[in-house]
Amino acid sequence: VLHRLAGEGYLRLEENRGAKVASMDLGVMRTFFQTAPLVYATIARLAAENRTTAQLNALKETQRQFRQATTAGKADEAALLNHRFHEQIGEMAHNPYLTPSLKRMLIDHTRLSQTFYRPASASERVLVTKATEQHDGMIVAIEAHESSIAVDLTLQHWDLSRDRLERFVRPDPLPIDVISLKEASRAV
Repeated sequence: VLHRLAGEGYLRLEENRGAKVASMDLGVMRTFFQTAPLVYATIARLAAENRTTAQLNALKETQRQFRQATTAGKADEAALLNHRFHEQIGEMAHNPYLTPSLKRMLIDHTRLSQTFYRPASASERVLVTKATEQHDGMIVAIEAHESSIAVDLTLQHWDLSRDRLERFVRPDPLPIDVISLKEASRAV
């Protein structure tokens, strides 16, 4: 099992050492941010074209649970349900080539998105509400077989998520209290 997980990029195996979860270093993050829009958009297009009624109903149920979790402020549950929501869209795509890429991306995305579902301000809560509404829009587009709309909404959803993830990865610098030379000369 560990060799399989290592082969899929989730673990690192080193001789005479225990297995370690693959880190999200700068190279991985850069590739993630480059690749995610392409994979998510293509998956959304294929989902709108290939979804079944049973899959759509399951997606709606996941969205119902996701909405409950975000409303209740259950960040961990919301992140996992968001993962499941996008995983189900991947299943709707019925593409054996993209599915492994999507699954790998979703694991990293879920690791990063924990902070997104822990809003610290009113403006951040608005973003969580917007993400929930975007899910609703994606469901409507997929249900109507509107692949272009599904792609557009998915990319908007990615932009929202990406902006928050980037802010977490690259936060504002800490304030620097610089004492001017004039003030320093008066210091005791």
